[in-house]
Amino acid sequence: MRLFDFSLKINGFDINKAKSTLAKIQAKKDSEFKVYVENQKKDIVSYHLEHNSFYRAYGKTINIEDWNSVPIITKRHLQQPIEQRLSDGYTPNNVYLNKTSGSSGDPFIFAKDKWCHAMTWAEIINRFSWYGIDFNTSKQARFYGIPLDKKGYYKERLKDWFSNRFRFSVFDLSDAVFEKALKKFKTTRFEFINGYTSPIVQFAKFLKQKNIVLTTICPSLKVCIVTSEMLFKDDKALMETQFGVPIVNEYGASELDLIAFENTNDEWQVNSETLYVEVLDENNKVLPIGEEGRIVITSLYNKAHPFIRYDIGDIGSLSTESTYRKPILQQLTGRTNDIAILPSGKKAAGLTFYYITKSVIENDGNVSEFIIEQLTLDYFKIRFVSRKAISKDKKGLITQEMERYLEPGIKVDFERVNKLKRTKAGKLKQFVSSL
Repeated sequence: MRLFDFSLKINGFDINKAKSTLAKIQAKKDSEFKVYVENQKKDIVSYHLEHNSFYRAYGKTINIEDWNSVPIITKRHLQQPIEQRLSDGYTPNNVYLNKTSGSSGDPFIFAKDKWCHAMTWAEIINRFSWYGIDFNTSKQARFYGIPLDKKGYYKERLKDWFSNRFRFSVFDLSDAVFEKALKKFKTTRFEFINGYTSPIVQFAKFLKQKNIVLTTICPSLKVCIVTSEMLFKDDKALMETQFGVPIVNEYGASELDLIAFENTNDEWQVNSETLYVEVLDENNKVLPIGEEGRIVITSLYNKAHPFIRYDIGDIGSLSTESTYRKPILQQLTGRTNDIAILPSGKKAAGLTFYYITKSVIENDGNVSEFIIEQLTLDYFKIRFVSRKAISKDKKGLITQEMERYLEPGIKVDFERVNKLKRTKAGKLKQFVSSL
């Protein structure tokens, strides 16, 4: 029995029809594909102008023949009661309803109509199939958060059962917990690992300490797919070595869809079937391919709620190898709110600090995790988990490197902790600005 597909169907998501529709979209010739996308863009804007009072009020100046006249929506525009944002005929009871994680600092409740959500699952199923994964039969080792309240906890556990997956804690990354995880891998035919990057990296580090390659004890394992947090090259190399399988990078947003997925040619292939992805400058102008800017996304199927030219809050660029049918995400450099402002007025992506410190303090295997917090213009604190204290010389080297890459006069403090604070969902926010 195809239990996963069945669970979608009983919740009102017509997955068979969605898979068939996606296959027809993918079968279109290049010229037909461009016409399809342009028509979907016009259709979704027209639909919301006619059927959604929130969007009609917001998009008064839209010229349906001029895409650049369509305004940008941000998360803050959507922070109002969901009932005020739903299209005619949709209520909280007949849509897929969820809440964003709040990792951007602007959480809100969102809705997707059931057909749109079925298309989302068709897209996810299609991409995972590139690596031989079938959600109905492939056992998943899941490294995600889980609600701690009783109702939410058991709801997720039931979903895990229907979805043929076993969930590992991301709130406790101690060796004792990883020992238990190791026993589970020895006795379970897991075909893939899926979850947040940082706890999976920690599991790989644990395996390295134990001198264990995961496929030697779990030979059924095919692939590891990480999401929601940045994946660095050295972490990817470590996981590939310790797991013995390909490491695949996924980029998605719960309110939208799967946005990009690393294909078997190591390209971060953008979802062009159900989304339209743009990269814009600060003045909302489309940037030339290859230039870095704000990632703005249109959901081509969501009729219940408008996500049209929606600024997701991320910064990135598309590769010059991109085509209309197959856009390639060249780089994802962080969130728009992960920007550090320096004393001189210079701005730097928060990940700049992360790259600098990561190269210095993780190379000896002592430090397992760390986050960086900007407290004032010139004062930063690095909180870290380690087996032993960081030497004074190494702290000096990190401060020196930060000054060299950024500007002189930066002060850096270090705080060794037993455990780093994660979001309620279990994610690790790697750079935080208190400014």
